[in-house]
Amino acid sequence: MLLQRIITALILVPLVVLAVFQLPLEYFSLLAGLVTLLAAWEWTHLIGINSLFKRILFLFALILPMLWLQFWTQFLELAAQILDWPDIRTYSGILEWLVIPPVLFWILSMIIIRNSPSGVLNLKMKVCYKALIGWMILFATWMFLSRLRAFYGPEMTLFFLVLIWVADIAAYFAGKKFGKTKLVPEISPGKTVQGMYGALIAGAIWASAFIGYYGYRDGFVWMRVTDFILLSVLTVLISIYGDLFFSVVKRQLGVKDTGSILPGHGGILDRIDSLIAAIPFFYAGIVAIGLMS
Repeated sequence: MLLQRIITALILVPLVVLAVFQLPLEYFSLLAGLVTLLAAWEWTHLIGINSLFKRILFLFALILPMLWLQFWTQFLELAAQILDWPDIRTYSGILEWLVIPPVLFWILSMIIIRNSPSGVLNLKMKVCYKALIGWMILFATWMFLSRLRAFYGPEMTLFFLVLIWVADIAAYFAGKKFGKTKLVPEISPGKTVQGMYGALIAGAIWASAFIGYYGYRDGFVWMRVTDFILLSVLTVLISIYGDLFFSVVKRQLGVKDTGSILPGHGGILDRIDSLIAAIPFFYAGIVAIGLMS
């Protein structure tokens, strides 16, 4: 299993790096959208939507706002010309406020999972509510990953992705070597407190190396070093509980993986569960650091 994971990672990582640096923004957003839709398909299975029509309907519920957002700037430009209202162009920044609901959701989820793991496992929720939650977190994943790439460049996008990868690897090996205290055994018996600390430390080291190298380059000078490192550590923490959130959903269904498309990794959701929770939080933090500087 570990060998399969390594081989799959060795294939996927170079492809992701190429996509981040080489693809034009529109194609990067399209690729991120396709991955999001594959994850959405797996989510419908996890929450018990078995009807093909309803599963396709859920995909369209994501595709339509994705298209609307993709052409949001063009829409404002057209409205400015038709209505002779040039100030409407300033409304493009209103989309930043959409980061608040997913950030609050993941913080609340982290608190609830930490304080009441058994209660979360036994929580009964209607399928329609689960679908709404899935829609929100998956749409936010695509939206803020695309906006991170658009407004903060490929370097910051790759930093974020590597942050999640490094934290995941560090948690695994720190847990294997030093793991004694279970983090939330009711949900994920394999995760340990020591593994979590390993992930947080690795995140801080990676952030320090990144900001140290890019700190004096254009586009990064406005960052406060301590703020950036703290944001990275908190992002890792949120990502860990994002993983646990999806573990809860899988346990409720009684499955180990969300799919089998990635050898050794399971499904798309198994691979990006931490990223889904982390990206809105990281994006909000980057925006906040920029506003404070």
